[in-house]
Amino acid sequence: MRRAEAQRLIADMPVERLKDTTRERIRIAPLTDAGIVSVQDVFTNAERLAHLPGIGATTAARIRGAAQTLWQATYEETSIRIDVNAPLSGTENLLRQLGAWDAIRATKKAKEDLANLQRLRPLAAALRSDVSHLVVMAPHDDHQALLDAADTVIDRARSSTAASRTGLDGDFWRDFLSRPSDYFVMIDELGFVLENEDVVAGGLPEDVVAAIRRFELETDHLDASLRGYQSFAARFALVQRKVIIGDEMGLGKTVEALAVLCHLYSKGSQHSVVVCPAAVVTNWMREIEAKSKLPAHRIHGSGRYAAMQRWVLRGGVAVTTYESLGWVKAQLSSAVVIACVVVDEAHYVKNPAAQRSRRTSNLIETAERAILLTGTPLENRVEEFRNLVAYVRPDLVIDATDVRPRLFRQQVAPAYLRRTTEDVLTELPELVEVNEWIPMSNADEVAYREAVMSGNFHSMRQAAMLGGEQSAKLQRLRELVQEAEDNDRKVIVFSHFLNVLGEVARTLPGAVFGPLTGSVPAAKRQELVDEFSSAGRGAVLVSQIIAGGVGLNIQAASMVVICEPQLKPTIEWQAIARSRRMGQLRSVQVHRLLSDEGADVRVTQILAKKKALFEDFAAVSDAAEWAPEAVDISDGELVREVVSAERERLLSWQSPEASNATL
Repeated sequence: MRRAEAQRLIADMPVERLKDTTRERIRIAPLTDAGIVSVQDVFTNAERLAHLPGIGATTAARIRGAAQTLWQATYEETSIRIDVNAPLSGTENLLRQLGAWDAIRATKKAKEDLANLQRLRPLAAALRSDVSHLVVMAPHDDHQALLDAADTVIDRARSSTAASRTGLDGDFWRDFLSRPSDYFVMIDELGFVLENEDVVAGGLPEDVVAAIRRFELETDHLDASLRGYQSFAARFALVQRKVIIGDEMGLGKTVEALAVLCHLYSKGSQHSVVVCPAAVVTNWMREIEAKSKLPAHRIHGSGRYAAMQRWVLRGGVAVTTYESLGWVKAQLSSAVVIACVVVDEAHYVKNPAAQRSRRTSNLIETAERAILLTGTPLENRVEEFRNLVAYVRPDLVIDATDVRPRLFRQQVAPAYLRRTTEDVLTELPELVEVNEWIPMSNADEVAYREAVMSGNFHSMRQAAMLGGEQSAKLQRLRELVQEAEDNDRKVIVFSHFLNVLGEVARTLPGAVFGPLTGSVPAAKRQELVDEFSSAGRGAVLVSQIIAGGVGLNIQAASMVVICEPQLKPTIEWQAIARSRRMGQLRSVQVHRLLSDEGADVRVTQILAKKKALFEDFAAVSDAAEWAPEAVDISDGELVREVVSAERERLLSWQSPEASNATL
């Protein structure tokens, strides 16, 4: 597969690239005059090179050598890609072999399970098919250990048998499509996904990188394989003790943190805590139970007291919320040593004056290690990111008045690691973004004009989506959903407004799930996502952009529709990343529904100006992500500017008499 991909690249590579491989002078004109325009053409015409005008035997040999160098470099730097729509020759065999390998290595760390199996064999032999009840009499009332051992052996047998069958009987495509991330991790382990070591290191100081590379990560309690960049992040957190991992969303920050907790557990550190928004508690519980052997305890809701007792007695990972953290702290005794606290969606505590920030900071201080996870470390101002750094390493940010990005980056480097999707996920399909500029219908214009004259900015943003059958935006949305169904895609529709979500859910035909809003309980949110993921093509998940843009993995959707421009680009980036993340197999289409006049135009223009400033700043500092205040502006400023401009625009269309009457 690598050879075929390298062959394709060489065939498209212009012959001028030969000059890049040698210091000796190579004349390209005689080659192109003879119709040799690609590097592949050099191999095809290797025998006639020496006979071309202006090229002798020595030059021909030099050209062939340069072409071979390019071929070898291309081959070695080619990553394996799996395109479900146009699989390369050999893809099916690769998946079959990977499935079989996964089944075999399922027993790699199964010594304890195999020991349980041997102890249970006599019991299994004694149980005939007509036995309906079993009485267990344990010397120390330890019957639960027997039941746990039996459950473990049964689960291991089922998973091994299923995986083995998948690798042999032709179900490999179905297995791959159900868990693509696991397959890409295996491909990565085999060395067929290339990673730039400098990128993986995220610009860390050389001495820190050297210490990380020497560190041995213990993964006995981890039931998931790590990609190279994920292993690096886990070792970074262990070496540096208290850190921020700011990897872009979709790169697996959860499993990176989980690898740290598993390592500490295997070394005897029994108690760890995950603090997260309520919406992602269920997701954390699932991840811990599915990808590790660590006991997971949900310390949130009605059962929190019993869960707290179990965690204190047995150890493992306590998963709680920012709101429950005060209660948890009150229950803790000094005898419980917290090995590590993981703070998920850490931008929730960017304001040090907030009560949840103070509680989180206090927990970080008392813990031996801490990991702050956030895909958007900078939402508004550098000062907010500086606050996050101060939680883990207050000694690093020396001069709070100096806002030079390069200096700031150097200061926080020992505690901050960030890699982007493009840096490390070479197999990820492309992202296609389309701004759909849509003329307002007559009904849209009437509703919009009323909103402007009332000075209601939120009504202005929603007006073009609330006209039902007369809404031009809704009509385009229906067309996009139909297009998605025709192309075997699923759709997630985002809006900031509940009224818009309700209108979308009522209007769209077919399988529509949601609305998923901030008021939907966390467990129900995950249920909606699961139902949407298992639905057929053309299914639509309707979600409030803030509620659906945090904590949920929605790879089932490969079309994202955003109903109105958001006031902060980071909100859109978060939402899109819920779909375009590790494990996504299809290109992700992002469609923004924008009215071609009115508030949508004004908001887009204002944000474009800010983005231009941001890019100018990045061009001289090489630190684009360090100044999001150049992108995001305060809602109040934006509202005043848009409402004022729109009133002036609409009034200018009217006659003086009509204008006076309106005023």
